[in-house]
Amino acid sequence: MPKTTTSSSERDDHLRSPLICPTKELSDGDQFRQEKLCIDDMLKKYCGEFGIWQLRHFILASLAWALEAFHTMVMIFADREPNWRCLDDGVSGGGRCSSTSSLCEMEGDAWEWIGGAGSSTVAEFGLICGQKYKVGLVQALFFGGCMIGAGIFGHLSDSRLGRKGSLTVVCILNAIFGCLTAISPNFWIYALFRFLTGFSTGGVGLCSFVLATEPVGPNKRGIAGMSTFYFFSGGIAVLSGIAYIFDTWRSLYIASSIPSILFLILVLPFLSESPRWCLIRGKMNPAMKTMQKIAKTNGKHLPDHVILALDDDAINVDGGGKPDSETEVVTGSLIDVLRTRMTRVRLLLAVVINFLCSVVYYGLSLNVVNLGTNLYLNVLLNAVAEMPAFLLTAVLLDKFGRKPLAIGTQWFSGIFCIGGSLMTGYESIKVVRMVCGILGIFGMAGTYNLLFIYTVELFPTVVRNAALGCATQAAQMGAILSPFIVVLGGGIPFGVFGFCGIAGGILAFLLPETLNRPLYDTMAGMEDGERGFTHVV
Repeated sequence: MPKTTTSSSERDDHLRSPLICPTKELSDGDQFRQEKLCIDDMLKKYCGEFGIWQLRHFILASLAWALEAFHTMVMIFADREPNWRCLDDGVSGGGRCSSTSSLCEMEGDAWEWIGGAGSSTVAEFGLICGQKYKVGLVQALFFGGCMIGAGIFGHLSDSRLGRKGSLTVVCILNAIFGCLTAISPNFWIYALFRFLTGFSTGGVGLCSFVLATEPVGPNKRGIAGMSTFYFFSGGIAVLSGIAYIFDTWRSLYIASSIPSILFLILVLPFLSESPRWCLIRGKMNPAMKTMQKIAKTNGKHLPDHVILALDDDAINVDGGGKPDSETEVVTGSLIDVLRTRMTRVRLLLAVVINFLCSVVYYGLSLNVVNLGTNLYLNVLLNAVAEMPAFLLTAVLLDKFGRKPLAIGTQWFSGIFCIGGSLMTGYESIKVVRMVCGILGIFGMAGTYNLLFIYTVELFPTVVRNAALGCATQAAQMGAILSPFIVVLGGGIPFGVFGFCGIAGGILAFLLPETLNRPLYDTMAGMEDGERGFTHVV
């Protein structure tokens, strides 16, 4: 950790500084001394790595993951194909209707939707037979919006808006677009609002994740980051109950959008902006106030002579003056990531691995709705099944490291997916095939969870959200592709998912281990810190 000892002339400048009054310590020469620490060192030495303040802040920030689950998974219920029944004992309009008949072969007045036309978008907009492709189109448009939004809000949260500001904006947009979706007069307006909802939803998870984990110390950050996904799975489980109560698609969209409004009113005012973002933007006062608040709430003491500095000491704390106007503002973009070989290779690997994992995760999740059982129960069980994977990876994360778990969980999923592809065609062992799918989801859910904390630790603060947004965009591309793989049927989907899992694990071999490593603030700081390690990519 960098330290400086001031001279007599410098001490006079410090006494005139309106920002920091250094504490007088009895030392050699009876001089004033300031201790400059990066955030990780200050958390470990003075503030506490995961105390009461971080726990409260972590829970509140992570609640936004449930909002993302609502806006993402609501399509499962809103766009479902409801059950139907015949009219007039099977004879109507000159055409015969039976439970084994195809809807495409019958007259429109020979049957009706159970629950009425308003039960789903499929029923109201007639998305059957030749129009069935529109259901997949809406899903693709939503994830396409997520992909665009992740990149834009990833950049804005690193630059002008910050983590909290970006989260505020996306929650406002989610509430607006979600409610407008409920009054869509036709399919194309509905598709437009789903695209716009996806655009705002794409920034929710990454802003929430970074805001929740950046104030956490390095030794606790891994398990904290892994725990954020409980809120996503919990949101899916709650959504299944909401969908069961609100049985029309319009009322469901309103009900699933109201929580975003409640989050804006009841949660966001109690969240603090990330001190890391404040520091790299030259906002020393807000950053120090947050660190002092963390120490006080955790029952610790942060001495007056201890001040924050970037890991490459970019801010001159010895010159005095007002930090918001005179400290150096350190900025970065995706161009900076691509300019350096180390971060360029890391970004490429993170993008490809996130893409492959997303194909498997969303692809296997879509297969659950084809089990032929109760849809609400299926979604609930699917959400609950992911939670043991989150717990297991969280427990093992700091014991075995990020890299071995990234490899192991992907291979675990890939092996069972390949097993499932070999079982196709054997009706007597369809239960075994179903178990292979569940275990495949179990493994990939752990990987999907792990990749967020891994990606965060691979890049410095100045470009972290931009890199995370890029990886999230790749994941959304995988989500767009997965439904088209599922419709191929037979053993092909399981085979493709198995290949993606194995390939992702192989690529993870090329990534460096980040266990117990500091979260670097700047590109220069990361390069200096990584130079002495032989595993630098």
